[in-house]
Amino acid sequence: MIVGVPREIKNNENRVSVTPMGAELLTKNGHSVLVETNAGVQSGFSNEMYETYGAKVLDTVEEVFSKADMIVKVKEPQPSEIAMIREDQIVFTYFHFAASKELTRGFIDTNAIGIAYETVTYSDGSLPLLVPMSEVAGRMAVQEGAKYLERRMGGKGVLLGGVPGVEPAVVTVLGGGVVGTNAAKIASGLGAKVYVLDVDLERLRYLDDVMPKNVYTLYSNQHNIRKMLESTDLLVGAVLIPGAKAPRLVTRDMLSLMGDGSVIVDVAVDQGGCIETVKPTTHEDPTFVVDGVIHYCVANMPGAVPNTSTIALTNATQPYMVKIANQGVDTILKHDPELRPGLNIYKGKVSHEGVADAFGLDYVPIDVALA
Repeated sequence: MIVGVPREIKNNENRVSVTPMGAELLTKNGHSVLVETNAGVQSGFSNEMYETYGAKVLDTVEEVFSKADMIVKVKEPQPSEIAMIREDQIVFTYFHFAASKELTRGFIDTNAIGIAYETVTYSDGSLPLLVPMSEVAGRMAVQEGAKYLERRMGGKGVLLGGVPGVEPAVVTVLGGGVVGTNAAKIASGLGAKVYVLDVDLERLRYLDDVMPKNVYTLYSNQHNIRKMLESTDLLVGAVLIPGAKAPRLVTRDMLSLMGDGSVIVDVAVDQGGCIETVKPTTHEDPTFVVDGVIHYCVANMPGAVPNTSTIALTNATQPYMVKIANQGVDTILKHDPELRPGLNIYKGKVSHEGVADAFGLDYVPIDVALA
């Protein structure tokens, strides 16, 4: 199989989908790897490194898309990339289809095969290809939130950990999954007073056992969310429903409960966000203010730390790339229980219920689509 690695073109997206070591793994399995020139430079990987490890570096993205059987990316295809995707071509990347009708419709029209990192699923329900970036994003949420709480950034002028004689900031985390756990870990480590809200009581019990004493757990409901917003300095949105739109837990009218200069970091913005007032922003223009509350809603947060993020991501994705290349896409989708849930769109048919429900599209089960 010919595997294509284009340079990412989303705003300030500096990650790359295949490392030189990943290219070596694919070539040792008998496959060809085509890398767009400078695709890995921002992550610390030169063209020469790719060539040393067996990949071929091409001058243009058009060459990569026209020759590859499988395109491997980090972020969802941008409009110019959608136009280059060929019928029956495999695209393996983070799609987050449910957050964009335009992307979904555009990809359906290509008659290509879309396998989404974010819905590849282990038997226990965990998401192996989402976890690494969720870990990065959860930790970055607190890092960025702490920065925007500074007065020079428009924030309250509150130090997250406080100092002796001065109370620390209050950090409220909506969701106790991977993003929320990592956000709570970093915030508590900096000395903040942290509250984690979730509807899964078993998860709350687990977090109560393993987290330090400055982390408190609360059952997530409208009463508790409203109560917490009154004292919250930094609110982290960390709710995920795999493949579907995030639920709206904080409405516009609830922002008035937060003080001016409070900060919201909604990591769920990729899936539409769990705060009503969020909209995707970029690393170049990361924030906006609604009702005195700073919103940080960068849709590709890990792109700011590309070396760490690329290595963490490809550690997880590369074994699946090799599986698809070795066995062929139809065979792997018929028999591999982890990759099957990753199929979102197959040659014009929507085979993920969350995506179909988001836009009122017909849902076609995987086996029917493959047939």
